[in-house]
Amino acid sequence: MALTTTAANNKLIVYRKEVYREYVRENLFSPYMGASMNSIIRVITDLDKGGKSGGEQINIPLRARLNAQGVASGQLRGNEEALDNSGTRFWIDWARNAVTINNADEQKSSIDLWGEVKPALVDWGQEKQRDEIVDGFYAIPSQAAPAGLGSALGQRVNGILFDAATAAQRNIWLTDNAPDRVLIGSGNTANLVAGNFAASMANITGAMVISGALINRMKRSAKKANPRIRPFKLKENGTEWFVLFVGQEQFRDAQNDADIKAANISARAREQGGYLKNPIFVDGDLLYNGVIIREIPELSLRLPVFYQTAGAAGIQVAPAHLCGQGAVAWCWGKMPTPTFLKEDDYQFLRGAGIKMAYGVGKIAKLNAAGNFKDWGVYTGFFAAVADN
Repeated sequence: MALTTTAANNKLIVYRKEVYREYVRENLFSPYMGASMNSIIRVITDLDKGGKSGGEQINIPLRARLNAQGVASGQLRGNEEALDNSGTRFWIDWARNAVTINNADEQKSSIDLWGEVKPALVDWGQEKQRDEIVDGFYAIPSQAAPAGLGSALGQRVNGILFDAATAAQRNIWLTDNAPDRVLIGSGNTANLVAGNFAASMANITGAMVISGALINRMKRSAKKANPRIRPFKLKENGTEWFVLFVGQEQFRDAQNDADIKAANISARAREQGGYLKNPIFVDGDLLYNGVIIREIPELSLRLPVFYQTAGAAGIQVAPAHLCGQGAVAWCWGKMPTPTFLKEDDYQFLRGAGIKMAYGVGKIAKLNAAGNFKDWGVYTGFFAAVADN
């Protein structure tokens, strides 16, 4: 008996029109970005003047508190205190991307290629912004314009990208920020090598992971730092709150710390749906003694190469950024704007793009030596060993 078989060209092939898009994580910094003075990431729009050119640079003025003893009944004339003021200069640059499709490919495609262009460009723009905030946290503040500014690829991250910094530039940053804005591993007394960044990192062992005790120490130091780091927010009872941005490995270690785990199990509400906000049960921020511990996976994904083998015996270390107000500035020159192809080859090509201009970086105070001290960030360096 001869059985009939289906010829290859007659086999039914079903092509779904719904496209499965690669996951693009939202910007987890977003809740802490805003135009108000108390934002951790301060959004500044002065250079965006209704679509007109508003300049390439902006200066952010800073003023330190008065800290002289003052006088009582003695003569005040001649004993006045100078107002300590400085500024951080930021540069903006452009970021653009586009997709072009011709009619032939649109005609033969089983999916709506043109319909995928806009969401793809939106995802690209959001991812670019988030990743460059991460790079800004890692960068070393500088008075000079960013390397690559105005080039074909441009440079929106202000300061010196960490892997591009020289050993001398890293050493200067450590000198200007230690010890009141820096914690090396389990303690500065044993691990901080004055003026030597690489040697300080090499003292961090695998056992020096982030913990509740070390977070408390960072917070105590931040509250005493000079100039002072203004807390992210003040509760009505006088409690001062900071936000700690960490990568995946350090968030893992914080979750496993006995003190932090006990605090989030015992002290956070579970009744009336409260468990839905408790990170013991669902994904979310950890809370510990006035510190919001927020995981930013891209801090791990974009960890500078230097840190990946910087610790004792070549282990990976990573910075943890304890932030108060005015830690980072985001300066808009041009909000994200859609663009469209004009040279369309007699209506055979369709193209859409996006353009935006901005600059991002840590706010820092210029000192008498011409170097910078971070303004709203206290940095802890801990082991961040990757999962096996």
